[in-house]
Amino acid sequence: MKIAIVIYSSDPETVWNGIRLGCASLAYDDEVDIFLLGKGVEAMSTKSIKYNVKEQVSIFLEHGGQILGCELCCDTREDEMPFLKQDIGCDLGSMQDLYALIKDADKVITF
Repeated sequence: MKIAIVIYSSDPETVWNGIRLGCASLAYDDEVDIFLLGKGVEAMSTKSIKYNVKEQVSIFLEHGGQILGCELCCDTREDEMPFLKQDIGCDLGSMQDLYALIKDADKVITF
């Protein structure tokens, strides 16, 4: 099954759970793509002792998951977060890329 997960939150617990679901889905041999949209592009910059987002991202990527971040969402935050494009640590995409993920997915889940 192809799963698209859209993360629209920068809340560490929400992001952590979204990526954990992606990791669990990969363990069942599903194909999983995550798209960071809106506040979701800030997800890799958030720090939480309790919810280690970067650790989950590493596990997700090691097991074949794909992550795209919205380039325009990063651009609109450039004044407040000048290093966001470096912090995001993934390829950047567009609304057309998000559309393609959704169109090809069997299931779409949002966080």
